[in-house]
Amino acid sequence: MVAVATKEIVAAGKSRAQVQLEIKQKERALEYLCKAYATHECPADVIRQCLYSIGDNHAFLRFNRDPCDRMLAYLKANFNPLKADSNSLSLAILSGRDGARLSHSHSNQFHYVHQTLALWRELLHDMFMLWHSADTDLLAARHAYRLTDTGQGLHRVQPCPRVSAAAHAILHRTQKAVGRWVGSAMIHLGDRNVPNALMFIDKYNQVSSILNPVVRVLEFLDSHAACPEPTDVSRFVEASHGSIDNAKKLILADFFRSAFDGSGADNFFDAGSCIDGRLTSAWNWCSAIEKKPFFNIFLLAGFVGFNGGPEGFN
Repeated sequence: MVAVATKEIVAAGKSRAQVQLEIKQKERALEYLCKAYATHECPADVIRQCLYSIGDNHAFLRFNRDPCDRMLAYLKANFNPLKADSNSLSLAILSGRDGARLSHSHSNQFHYVHQTLALWRELLHDMFMLWHSADTDLLAARHAYRLTDTGQGLHRVQPCPRVSAAAHAILHRTQKAVGRWVGSAMIHLGDRNVPNALMFIDKYNQVSSILNPVVRVLEFLDSHAACPEPTDVSRFVEASHGSIDNAKKLILADFFRSAFDGSGADNFFDAGSCIDGRLTSAWNWCSAIEKKPFFNIFLLAGFVGFNGGPEGFN
């Protein structure tokens, strides 16, 4: 019953009647739970607020965590972890070439991207817990802050032991799950890169702003590939990139290479293979999207920017 009362209702692929039915089922389940379990100490309004809060978390996970799952699925479905199917689909990177600051073979880069997406997924899955820890660290009287010029303006540099402990626990869990770790496992916290706990939360809340637009474009291509008759978009993509499948793999290969190449700064403290540097590289890829050979496909899909509109689309 709680699952029904707190589930997120997604309209995609459903008829209006089905959506309305699910809404009514959710409302009935919510009212039943409020009436059945309300007490003087825990009135119906408190129960209702708790159920709404669980529902909010489901919505947060769909928008922020699920893109990581989708990109992991694209990685596994389109790339061999041991060797590249062709030179154009190789994930290998070389320091100094195309802005890369790391050197990885195709296999190492596959695992590097896989473990990074897996870590982002786990951090976002536990984001509400991390947020609670961040509030505690920010308000802790024994951890005073220093107003410091970090090179990115004045920031409150403050120790954040609770967030650090939680983040390292998530990192160790991810390392155990993936089995093989490529690159650094350093997490910046309370320094000039990530001055305080709030900056850490904000940094990882940006993951969905990076991944959602890419996922949307790939789903846009899938929808045209599934059409029984060729569309104007599919004809254009086939003329410029050979096929829709080739276009998808071109986008994915470029993203998995250049968004995870250690770029975004001129030193290995601010960028590189450390945990936070991986996100810096991804933002650096976003900043050069208009120079990519597939940028016209992004525009055809309605893309306006990595911070524009819902999920970056009109």
